[in-house]
Amino acid sequence: MNTPIWVVRKVQANSDYTLFITFADGKEGLYDAKPLLEKSIYSPLKSLPFFLGAKAECGTVVWDDDIDIAPEHLYECSVPC
Repeated sequence: MNTPIWVVRKVQANSDYTLFITFADGKEGLYDAKPLLEKSIYSPLKSLPFFLGAKAECGTVVWDDDIDIAPEHLYECSVPC
């Protein structure tokens, strides 16, 4: 079975609340996470040190406390770099 193109391989969180992401198909994109901060489920991300703790795990971007973002959304909404 082939790996879906939107699987997250690497992520780097930046202090401007963006994520630099590398996907399984080699695409690199910049995702602006600022709009998520208005949603209550993502309120912990308002803490910059917490946001900067993002990691690539299980094919997507995750943070402690069981916060993640759908990898398909990240792929579709990332601006190519």
